Amino acid sequence: MPLQSLSGPGYLAAGLKLILRPGLRLFVLLPLTINLLLFIALIVLAVGEFEGWVASLMPGLPQWLSFLEYLLWPLFVVLVLLILFFSFTLLANLIAAPFNGFLAEKVEAVVRGQDTSPPFSWGELLAMIPRTLGRELRKLAYFLPRALGLLVLSLIPGVNLVAAPLWLLFGVWMMAVQYIDYPADNHKLGWDEMLAWLRAKRWQSMGFGAVTYAALLVPGLNILLMPAAVAGATVFWVREDGAALLTQAAR
Repeated sequence: MPLQSLSGPGYLAAGLKLILRPGLRLFVLLPLTINLLLFIALIVLAVGEFEGWVASLMPGLPQWLSFLEYLLWPLFVVLVLLILFFSFTLLANLIAAPFNGFLAEKVEAVVRGQDTSPPFSWGELLAMIPRTLGRELRKLAYFLPRALGLLVLSLIPGVNLVAAPLWLLFGVWMMAVQYIDYPADNHKLGWDEMLAWLRAKRWQSMGFGAVTYAALLVPGLNILLMPAAVAGATVFWVREDGAALLTQAAR
């Protein structure tokens, strides 16, 4: 019997409950420590460069459009915050990718009732590094040209008014792609097949991506919620019957 589906917030909440289980805490603490140190270093750097960065992104406006400056300034502040968010998240996930893949594997075992106290194996973790890092680089290849296109739009006066909403929608989609990919990759599902599966469940995916995106924007809270997002995405995969796609592909 298939497991009951949840809403986007429900999947993230389920993931948060799972990572607090004694048998899974170790898989959370390792990447959590790495991410915490990374975020502290990057935030200290960003605070020092933030004002100059925002000023350099502000385009020179013609005199007759000078009244837009008061509107464009907050939009560019939002834009810079979004870029910082993407940079932090992508770098942190790149470093934590092997741990996240391992966490997704163990969470799925728990959700399916196959393993209530998964053992830790450094050998198994190390064996996952080449595959998971390769997959993270594939995500970067997917993200960068689209982000570059949005960045170009952000620098065009007038057109840049729609850049922040587009960044937001793209960020929501990328959250679904980023975290659903861990259980999908554990099942050796191809990149294009994973994207097709997400598109087929577009509303569920965007719901999960939206609540994850919002939660990860909260400073401090985002450190804890990154592994919760991995666990929540794994619950999403199991309950939305992601394995059924593999069965169909094998036929």
